[in-house]
Amino acid sequence: MGIFGRLGKIFQAEAHSAVDKLEDPIKMAEQGLRDLRNNLKKSIEALAEVKAMAIRSKNEAANYKAQAEQYQAKAVELLQRAQQGALDQAEAERLAAAALQKKNQMLQSYQTAWNNYQQYQAQVDKLEATIRNLKQNIQKWENEVRMLRARASVAKATKKVNKELANIDYSSTVSMLERMKEKVAKEEALAQSYGELASENKSVDEEIDQVLADTNLDTAQELEALKAQIAGTALPENEQTQALPESDINTELDQLKNQMGSQDESSE
Repeated sequence: MGIFGRLGKIFQAEAHSAVDKLEDPIKMAEQGLRDLRNNLKKSIEALAEVKAMAIRSKNEAANYKAQAEQYQAKAVELLQRAQQGALDQAEAERLAAAALQKKNQMLQSYQTAWNNYQQYQAQVDKLEATIRNLKQNIQKWENEVRMLRARASVAKATKKVNKELANIDYSSTVSMLERMKEKVAKEEALAQSYGELASENKSVDEEIDQVLADTNLDTAQELEALKAQIAGTALPENEQTQALPESDINTELDQLKNQMGSQDESSE
């Protein structure tokens, strides 16, 4: 029995939890406002009905009062005619008594109608006060529900953003950035290394061309020097050419330099 009791409490707790998850406070408040508006509508309909009965009772009271005054006036007129001899005294008194009896009946009906009117009017006043209070509360609660709905939307959005921010792994992001920096640094170093190897593998002709390309000579002077060099070093036609030893190359280089120097002095 103890086990079944504990199981029952567990099922009951789960049921309450499910209800809490299903129920939305904002929707419940809006449903409550709809119920209040229905109550207000019914109260207004009831007010109209009670007010109509109050008006009818008041009109009936006024009618009974007017009839009582008429019977009063008829009784007086009957007695006056009897005094004037226009009507038999006994007959006049009999009819005047009947008129007064009718008057009393009208007064009783008037009193009943007036009492009903007062009761209905009291209910009208009470219903009008209830309706005014209900209208004020509905307006106030509508504003509160509207504000709560806006606050709930903001809270939901803020909760979503904070939840996403809480799930971000900053350590892994920083680690990934560091790995990217390291990879870029390696690529830059590798590119620089290949550039240095490329410069070291240049041929002698490429080095000569590079030095000549970097020399900032005046275009006219360079052209004249090239013409003089061609004129002084041209070989006779049909002359057999052969390679010279390294010592003779140096001697020829010195002669070429002296020749270019003398040509420069003569050009000046």
